[in-house]
Amino acid sequence: MSENAVKPRVRFAPSPTGYLHVGGARTALFNWLFARHTGGTFILRIEDTDFERSSEEMVEGILDGMSWLGLNWDEGPFYQSKRLDLYRATAEKLLASGHAYRCFCTKEELEQRRAEATAAGRQPMYDRRCRTLSEETAKQRVAAGEMSALRFAVPEQGTTFFDDAVFGRIEFANAELEDFVLLRSDGIPTYHLSVVADDVDMRLTHIIRGADHLSNTPKQVLQYRALGAELPVFAHVPLILGPDKTRLSKRHGATSVLAYKDLGIVPEAFRNFLSLLGWSPEGDNKNREIFSSQEVTSLFSLSGISKSNAVFGNEKLAWYNQEYIRNYSAEMLLPLVEQEWVKAGIWPERPREELLSTLDLLKARARNLTDFAIAFRAYFSDEYEIDPTAAAKFLKDTQVRALLVELASRYMNATEFTEQSAETILRAFAEEKQVKPGLLINGARVALTGQAVAPSLFTVMMALGHQRVVKRLTAAEQIAVPA
Repeated sequence: MSENAVKPRVRFAPSPTGYLHVGGARTALFNWLFARHTGGTFILRIEDTDFERSSEEMVEGILDGMSWLGLNWDEGPFYQSKRLDLYRATAEKLLASGHAYRCFCTKEELEQRRAEATAAGRQPMYDRRCRTLSEETAKQRVAAGEMSALRFAVPEQGTTFFDDAVFGRIEFANAELEDFVLLRSDGIPTYHLSVVADDVDMRLTHIIRGADHLSNTPKQVLQYRALGAELPVFAHVPLILGPDKTRLSKRHGATSVLAYKDLGIVPEAFRNFLSLLGWSPEGDNKNREIFSSQEVTSLFSLSGISKSNAVFGNEKLAWYNQEYIRNYSAEMLLPLVEQEWVKAGIWPERPREELLSTLDLLKARARNLTDFAIAFRAYFSDEYEIDPTAAAKFLKDTQVRALLVELASRYMNATEFTEQSAETILRAFAEEKQVKPGLLINGARVALTGQAVAPSLFTVMMALGHQRVVKRLTAAEQIAVPA
């Protein structure tokens, strides 16, 4: 089946034993992009048959992470825990066709044999001893109440191969494949059985997933053939590594998608960044870095997926985030920033137009959304902290603070308050007091914003408004300055 087949059907199938992590999000994104590019169907399936480790909380975390990234699904979510009858029926079909057999070996027996094989320098594979049992003997043992698992009978000779859309033809010697378990003795299906039963039942045409699943694929190919089902197109995506070229983990920083939301990353930036981890567009767009969702969707193809592992860099993600925030309109930013204000306990009682104007002023300096509630808090709340280092540098001189208080009275009595008039008043005041204007400008900036660095002071004054400027400069003498 070609990539251009009509109505492709793909799926993202996370296990809710943890939150949606970066690797899973990238896999979901590639499936989503492929479905949208081809006009196909994107299916969400929750693989929750690990009953001890799966949780509803993790399911909600996965759904929330996908929703934040804008990865809407067309069908689902389907839950494997509610599809056990399908897996058992599939297992029985494989048993009836002679492609599976009952295994009565206990856990203790299997562990002992594996240990013996390892000690003897052999591969610790199942020795297939139950495969030689006759069907009649197996039925008698089941009828007698003996517990049994169901194993797939891997051909003892030859090879199992498939053509991967990323890595090309991949071949495994059957002698190296263990007769893997399909159904455990308690009737719970293994991953190998449930994933194939679902993929066949859901009529999937393409399987796009991480390269760590390559070793599972021959076991699934064997089941497809045993069931008489057409093979999907497999496309295994390279792994994501940390900057030290080891597999991405918590030691490299956050790995949960929602953790990046909490860090103030905007979803479009994260999606753009993820899309280029292990994929690149072809032709004239190969060296571009900023793409809209529509552009990535129109350009996406399996042929653009790299065979090489991708490297996740937090600095690069930060760059993307700054670029997106800088280019957002204030209207787009406001609802995102409002969420940060709520978390920080900020409730700006100002007209919407003033808030939008202030966001436009600050967005070029923002590294992330949290800056609007922390670094830029003074623009939206009268409860803000003064940076001790900035205060020590520009407000240590008591004369400067006294001058700022006097400057406040000049602004209070001013007949107009514009950028030009505010600057004129300050410079005239500095000349009158025979001090450098920069002394007052730097001190006023710290008193008004709590920071040593900000946009033009007089633009900041307009963003804060006449009353706030007067009030904050009047309070300059009360600012605590480190000794």
